[in-house]
Amino acid sequence: MAEIRITREHGLGLAQARQLALRWAEVAERKLAMECTYEQGLAGDVVSFKRSGASGKLTVDPHEFQLHAKLGLLLGVFRGRIETEIVRNLDTLLAEQEPLAAFESGLAQHEARRAANHPPKKVAPKKAPKAN
Repeated sequence: MAEIRITREHGLGLAQARQLALRWAEVAERKLAMECTYEQGLAGDVVSFKRSGASGKLTVDPHEFQLHAKLGLLLGVFRGRIETEIVRNLDTLLAEQEPLAAFESGLAQHEARRAANHPPKKVAPKKAPKAN
């Protein structure tokens, strides 16, 4: 089983880090078909996530994010690519003045690109049956 472990320090404090983690969990559920549970604590929080082929935890505290994910056989083949994307996205967000706003902006841009690349299919109207 392939594993991903990522730790990133941040200067967000617990309230902002919590907001970012909560929003990530919402998007992960909707976009990645993840089942997420959020456990809020006094000193930090834990987002547990799972779906077919992947499971893990995102630990959130006032100074650090820690991600530990286990990938099944099929997703494990893409471990390097998945880890690279997570690191790139997290580092980009944490470099922003307002990471939550940057997350929302990035999500909107992603959805716009996806819609442009996959326009809705036009369905021809059904013809009325001929009268006898």
